[in-house]
Amino acid sequence: MLTDVVKIGNSKGIRIPAVILKECQIADKVEMEVQDGRIIIIPFSKPRKNWSEQFKEMRKEGDDKLLIDANLDSDLEDWEWK
Repeated sequence: MLTDVVKIGNSKGIRIPAVILKECQIADKVEMEVQDGRIIIIPFSKPRKNWSEQFKEMRKEGDDKLLIDANLDSDLEDWEWK
């Protein structure tokens, strides 16, 4: 998509179409960085926002299984203590 760079006060900016903002879930803030001469725009989200709802969804989908065995005592049986 080709877009114009426009003057905004002493700076310049670009207009991002609403459909792109919605698709990228961009509301009020973004993080910007430059990599290899390219501007990377990343949607800003507050850490831990909506965690409670996301955990409930994980439980509903059965995606809340432990990644490691919770019974660590069984691993200690073969341990050689020095």
